[in-house]
Order: sequence, then structure tokens, then C-alpha cells
Amino acid sequence: MAAMPSLFVSHGAPNLILYDTPARQFLADYAESIERPTAILSVSAHFETDRPAVVADPAPDMIYDFGGFEDELYTLTYPAPGDPALAERVAALLSDADLAPAIVRKRGYDHGTWVPLMLLYPGADIPVAQLSVQPGASAAHHYRLGEALAPLRDEGVLIVGSGSFTHNLHEAFQNLRRGAVDAERPDWVSAFVDWMVPRIEAGAVDDLVAYRTKAPFAVENHPTDEHLMPLYVALGAAGARPKGHRIHESHQFGALELDAFAFD
Repeated sequence: MAAMPSLFVSHGAPNLILYDTPARQFLADYAESIERPTAILSVSAHFETDRPAVVADPAPDMIYDFGGFEDELYTLTYPAPGDPALAERVAALLSDADLAPAIVRKRGYDHGTWVPLMLLYPGADIPVAQLSVQPGASAAHHYRLGEALAPLRDEGVLIVGSGSFTHNLHEAFQNLRRGAVDAERPDWVSAFVDWMVPRIEAGAVDDLVAYRTKAPFAVENHPTDEHLMPLYVALGAAGARPKGHRIHESHQFGALELDAFAFD
């Protein structure tokens, strides 16, 4: 088996799964273009801890960590098995890198995990382990997490960082409330995207880990940056000379950029 790519996907709002949009269609189609993984490691922006934590449940429940959306969403389930052995392997790799991981149990799949995976692998027949982000830590820290996890790609594990390429919810919700799904993308979102994408494609790690001070309108696009941190895990997992490929580009509600990237 060839090494798996590592992915960053923008999972959008929970109801992404219900409507025919370019981002939904991309997720529904993408898995056909890569080799089937033996297991999946999901790094979700909605799993936040002070230090890296990996879930070792053999059969995770569902977490409906949102409110105000369609009732149908609260009936959806993703019964993919957990992967305690993969969780132990992840913890060992992070421990070897002095990243002080914890193993946790009784934590279900949050929507950052089940929304994209329900579209990528609707059969729910691939084991899944989950890794947290650390909202108080830097992009460089999350890049180090990815570096430590790089050997998993040669073991058939698909690393899926799940967040949002831009995530200004205040701006997006203004458009959502007036039903402007296709609102025009503001210039400050375009400027951020136009700075980030070529650096991701070039593997410009030094610039990317300093995005908070170097990228135009970084704070406007990520008032808090937990939704971008899964990208850095995927970037770090690509190895010493990471190159990203933008595999999807779209936006919703003006300010939510839903781009996705594959790294190898």
C-alpha cells in the first residue's frame, strides 16, 4: 500500500450534510479518488483539550454539539467502530515526541468528525480514532503533532483534519439569518485565502505557522483559531517537505471558506 495522503477538510455547518452544495458533493465523491484506508484518525476542531487527547472507545456514541438546526440532524448516527489499537499507537507516537498525550474514553463523534466522514465513507465500516486540538497552543505546536503522526500514513491510516479554512461566524450568521447562502465573499476573506493557498501549495512552513501575524486579515477570518489548527496537523503529517494540493474550493454565507487540501 502506498502512503496515504493527509487531508484538511472544511466541515461547514452541521447541516452541510443535508443540502446539495459543492462542498457536500466534493466530500461525497472524494474517497473514490484515493486508496481505501485501513483506519481513520480524525482531528476535529470541536474536540478541544489542554493537551493532546486521543479517544480509545471501541464504539463511540454521537455528540450533537450544536443547536438551532434541522431536527433531522439529531437523528443521524455514524456507527463506525472506534479503534483502541490505533489510539494507543497515536499516544505512543506523541509520547515519543514529548507531546504528553492523554488517552480518554466515553467521548463520542462530534460533528467535526461525523459530518465529513458520513459523506466520505457512508458505509461507516472503517475504524476511527479521534485526536483533539489545543486551542491555547500555537500553529507550530499543531504542526509538531502532525510531524509525530507522519508514520501512520505508511500504515494505511488516513489522517483527516476537520475544521474550516475561514471561520468568522459573526459575519457568516448575519448572512445565514437573511438566507444569503451565496453571499459574495468579502475582500478580507479573499485576501486571506489568496495569501494562504500558494504557501500551502509551496510547503512554506515558516510562513504558515506564523500566519497569525503574517497573513492579511488573519484575526478577522479566525477570531479564534481552533478551526484552522487541524490544517497544521495535516501539514505536519506530510513529512519533511510538505506540499499541499487544493482539492476543493467553495464558500457559503460569504465568510465561510470551505476549501480542502491533500498533503503528501
